[in-house]
Amino acid sequence: MLLLIGCGDQRVLEKLGFTQTTSYDLDPNTEESSDDEKQGQQKLLISVTIPRTRTENSRELITATAYTSKEAKIKLSSQTELTIVSGQLRNTLFGLSLAKQGIWEHIDTLVRDSSISPRVKVTIVNGSAHELLSKDYSQHNRTGKYLDRMLEKEAISQTVPEITLYRFTRDFLDDGIDAVAPIIKQLDEHVSIDGIALFQGDRYVTKVEPDDTLIFAFLRGRFKNGEMSVDMSEVGRINEHIMFSSMISKRKIKIKTTSEGQHYHADISINVRGSVLEYTGKLSLDNVEHQKQIEKLIAEYIKLKTEEMVAMMQKNNVDSIGLGKYVRNKLSYEEWKNLDWRRIYPNIEVTCNVNVRIKDFGKFVNIEQ
Repeated sequence: MLLLIGCGDQRVLEKLGFTQTTSYDLDPNTEESSDDEKQGQQKLLISVTIPRTRTENSRELITATAYTSKEAKIKLSSQTELTIVSGQLRNTLFGLSLAKQGIWEHIDTLVRDSSISPRVKVTIVNGSAHELLSKDYSQHNRTGKYLDRMLEKEAISQTVPEITLYRFTRDFLDDGIDAVAPIIKQLDEHVSIDGIALFQGDRYVTKVEPDDTLIFAFLRGRFKNGEMSVDMSEVGRINEHIMFSSMISKRKIKIKTTSEGQHYHADISINVRGSVLEYTGKLSLDNVEHQKQIEKLIAEYIKLKTEEMVAMMQKNNVDSIGLGKYVRNKLSYEEWKNLDWRRIYPNIEVTCNVNVRIKDFGKFVNIEQ
């Protein structure tokens, strides 16, 4: 498609500042306000990045402190000759200290703005979102673009879920599931995935560690194209490792209740297909019986790790995989509304049943077999 831009249109575009990434933090320098209406309210530190093409720097970073994001937008606008617009916003970063207090009022403001796409990503920063966004990473021209592409790539490989304004809002407003979001952190000259943030309501409670994010993906729903390194020492096989790739996973949840309807049991069935690209150990990939044994060991490993993760989520009272939705489906509206799910959820019994099938063992074929 050929896009023709007239001289008048070009002049208009040159006057617009297209924000690409926005960060939200609690202002560490806030003093207690003497205003009665703002007692107990802490200021926000909000930063935005604007790509620039005709300057030495490839982007412009401006920062303001305010009690609300709309107030901050007025202050940000006064710091640049451009008219700030949000139509090209791609990512919103929330500092961990703010996430622990709750981020819904900021998400709500973004969702209500018709100029902002519901596909804008929601990301938590382990530390200061402002510091991560303000840093220039030597191997990347624009920090905002670097973060956006990295999160897209990691979502494709199932390392983290792709959480947008729409998805966070949907889960926050659903009383049968808790919201989640990717969490990242700054490491010297690059940014790294730091796991998955788990929320209760809109407050950050705990996280899934980076090494266990794919285990969370098994529990969260179905996916394709995942890969996982399996340490077989977890299931009693010392010094044995398997690289399980090209995985396709499907999940089903069934809820059983007692006759009184006061106790619930969740049966999570996980079916996984994939390829073994690497194996170090005493078993032979060319032996059919050994192949079946490897499938059994991988299934045992996934079952162990998923049940550990469910126990962790129950301990922190975060229903991040949506068991509440399946319980709700078995009840009437009145029964669900009268059920104190937060009180019941940590005590329900959960069993994970895993079936693994290895579809191939790579391209190598043993001719002597």
